Amino acid sequence: MAPVILFDGVCNLCNGAVTWVIERDNRAYFRFASLQSGAARSALSDAGAPAIMPDSIVLLDADGVHVRSDAALRIAARLGMPWSLLSLARIVPRVLRDAVYDFIARNRYRWFGRRDVCMLPTAGVADRFLD
Repeated sequence: MAPVILFDGVCNLCNGAVTWVIERDNRAYFRFASLQSGAARSALSDAGAPAIMPDSIVLLDADGVHVRSDAALRIAARLGMPWSLLSLARIVPRVLRDAVYDFIARNRYRWFGRRDVCMLPTAGVADRFLD
């Protein structure tokens, strides 16, 4: 299974993060789907994910379902140098990492805004999107 990044499709910060990953994922390792899509619901169900998931970024890979800071750090680890160095942040206790992550997630619409509709991928990367 190719790793899948699920993201809030109406969140400008989340869309920016997906664009950032695409630009640095030279091997086209990751696939993507908005959390609002049927493809995301199906992928979460297939992975045996809990019914309630964070509404920002979720990573589904061969090791399972990863949320919050764990998802972000696992994504960074796969992007190669220098981004993989960010995975060293795993030495920070998860409770602290997730507290910072949750603070940003709670305020992301106010700080970065939101869209009325989910992101539409460009033709060059459309094949990497599940929906």
